[in-house]
Amino acid sequence: MIEQIFKSADFNYLPRAMTAANIRQEVVSNNIANVNTPNYRKSIVNFEDLLAREIYGEEPDGKLKMVRTHDKHLPFKPLDYHAEPTIFQDTTNIMRVDHNNVDIDIEMATLAKNQLYYNAVATEFGGYVTRLKNAITSGQQ
Repeated sequence: MIEQIFKSADFNYLPRAMTAANIRQEVVSNNIANVNTPNYRKSIVNFEDLLAREIYGEEPDGKLKMVRTHDKHLPFKPLDYHAEPTIFQDTTNIMRVDHNNVDIDIEMATLAKNQLYYNAVATEFGGYVTRLKNAITSGQQ
């Protein structure tokens, strides 16, 4: 029973999404701090695309994940792909004379969007934990 709780999709994906939002907050803050640094290239966090690949069945190398559509189908080994937030440097769109590609308006919008994302994920995860707690304690007197 406990193993099923920890293997559930909510318990698996939501904490990783919160971690990705924390990392994105740090990366965007660093981008904003370096808005006037010559030759600075902004960094970007990629997580949601990788998580979608994991959920919907595509490996990073383009292979599709196998799915059993019936209990009598032969079992297969599940893919070992586990999406984690990755940071990469954006080397495109140099729009300034000092070769810095940070746009403060885009970074501030990304910061606001990330805050909303984190709050939504934290609320959903809190609700999941509350439902678990209620299910566990509902039989106690």
